[in-house]
Amino acid sequence: MEIPESVGGKGGKEKEKKLAWWQLSLIGVGCIIGTGYFLGSGIGIKLTGTSILITFLLAGVGTYIVMDALTKMSAKDPQKGSFRSYAKKAFGPWAGFSSGWVYWFSEMLITGSQLTALSILTRFWFPNTPLWLFATGYAILGIVVVIIGTKGFERAQNVFAIIKVAAIFMFIILAIAVLFGLFGGHHHDFTLPKTRKEFLPNGMKGLWSSLIFGFYAFGGIEIMGIMATRLKKKEDAKKSGTIMLMILTLIYFISLILATGLVTASKFNSKESPFVIALDQYNISFFPHLFNGGIIIAGFSTMAASLFAVTSMVVTLAEDGDAPKVFAKKGKLKVPPFALCLTICGLIVSIILSRVMPDRVYEYITTAAGLMLLYNWFFILISFPRLIKASGFDHVKRFTGMALILFAVSGTLFHKTSRLGFFVSLLFVALIVVVVLIMHFVKRRKKSDNLYPQGI
Repeated sequence: MEIPESVGGKGGKEKEKKLAWWQLSLIGVGCIIGTGYFLGSGIGIKLTGTSILITFLLAGVGTYIVMDALTKMSAKDPQKGSFRSYAKKAFGPWAGFSSGWVYWFSEMLITGSQLTALSILTRFWFPNTPLWLFATGYAILGIVVVIIGTKGFERAQNVFAIIKVAAIFMFIILAIAVLFGLFGGHHHDFTLPKTRKEFLPNGMKGLWSSLIFGFYAFGGIEIMGIMATRLKKKEDAKKSGTIMLMILTLIYFISLILATGLVTASKFNSKESPFVIALDQYNISFFPHLFNGGIIIAGFSTMAASLFAVTSMVVTLAEDGDAPKVFAKKGKLKVPPFALCLTICGLIVSIILSRVMPDRVYEYITTAAGLMLLYNWFFILISFPRLIKASGFDHVKRFTGMALILFAVSGTLFHKTSRLGFFVSLLFVALIVVVVLIMHFVKRRKKSDNLYPQGI
């Protein structure tokens, strides 16, 4: 998720302007569209061809179910900690701790994914430059933005969000123009699959494996819960989320139909945006440069916003006693120095990964990041009936959403590259579980010592 400091952290104004439901919808669209869609969707198309449309439909349904549960909880009981607070209320302190740290790890992985994506996109102009070199440059710039924390940059986030949406619309308009015979195109260039094999080039296994990339493109709906506290009317949370998701799904569908109709699935890859590939054969020499530049500018804004999010999240965890207190300790900088150091360490790991395995690092990190997000979404669905009186239909939706999430998670096991991301995500979850058990043991030990002091 991509949340600026003024939204998710402590750096915001004490009295923030209240939002209308449609403003939150537009903020959600701007924050969710990111490099995961611009670049990650190409991996999904490579896996399953035109049936990527089914992937995004299923992911859209699953996302709606999770968002519906989250906005209902937000409307009833707006909480600054959103899903983390609801997990804590539903299952106790261990759940709040686990949800918070799963979110932190997922955001850190998303930041690494964005860092790698920006480096891949920049290599469009400098194909022989090592990936880690660009990653280092963007990481340094991102940290500088976090340290400075200028109000101007926060306001610029709205402009960057417009750039992202405009980039997709530019592709859609140009692709339609190609079908009308402009730029050397023809309406016969657009083809639909005529057989099952053309529609599902890798069978059901390919479709199953691609589901994680569909969900990843919708990653960020948590902002609807976190920002629900700023709505003028808290009951508008559900309407705002529904409209946001409808706009997002429509944009995704139209652009994917055009991209997969203009180019065969075999031409897509993880190193170029599928939308650049789709128009590469036409006389639109300005498009790749303009589109790439727009995505990089907007992508950097989302990466910087994610850096704000992970840094402020660890500060919040420390203030709530779910992380060492040192991370909340303030210094001369505008952000707590130890929390910033932890974020920098995460970026260093991402840069090392891009140096060690440059060919597949984006797929590895994207898969792991998407899975960590889904683990938190699963937490939202199991917390829901403990906090809201759920109807029979609510339970049907909830179990449907849980099934779709499990399908997306298990689908990564069928793809060699995604499989490693699955095990990486499990490693992070296992680490959190171990810490939870240690904390539980220490707490019990202290309680026992207080009941039976030594020497009595």
